[in-house]
Amino acid sequence: MLTFEDLLTEHRHALDDTTALAASAVDLTIPTPCAGWDLADLFGHMVGQNLGFAAAVVDSDAPVAAYESVPVSADDVAQRWQDSAGRVRDAFAAADPEAMIHLAEFGFRPTVTVALGMQLLDAAVHAWDVATALGKTYRPTEVTVAFVLDMARQIAARPGGTPVFAAPLSEHGEDPWGDALRLLGRDPEGFVVA
Repeated sequence: MLTFEDLLTEHRHALDDTTALAASAVDLTIPTPCAGWDLADLFGHMVGQNLGFAAAVVDSDAPVAAYESVPVSADDVAQRWQDSAGRVRDAFAAADPEAMIHLAEFGFRPTVTVALGMQLLDAAVHAWDVATALGKTYRPTEVTVAFVLDMARQIAARPGGTPVFAAPLSEHGEDPWGDALRLLGRDPEGFVVA
């Protein structure tokens, strides 16, 4: 099981990976593995999630509106992403791991540590979404792969699934990262960049 410090380190890696990808995102109309979303939609969602989680961690709560998607353009996406990533990273780093917070968007009251795990999963999977849309290969650290696979199995096992991710696909048992993505509704071999 990962410690809070481990989670902070892995989360920072995933955020940094997306920061590098955002710098190369010049066409935000490219479709992504997130059905119906182009890169502008995906980055807008990611920025909004970062800001919402940061506000909830700092203030112990934040309204649903704090998580709303933030409009981005090719001119400002890299800076908006980097600013939001810095805010969420700093919020978690300064927080008490055992403090209870309210994630209004999810109607859920986890500890800061649990919220950080949720953010790590989201950051790693969305880094893959962005990279895949850009025609690049992405794989997080093996520590993150193992963590995300474990969480993805728990999410996929919930009756009725979760509204946050698409319906789970079956594991292939060949690659843990590919299986984590499948369990979160993504087909690593099925998305083709147009």
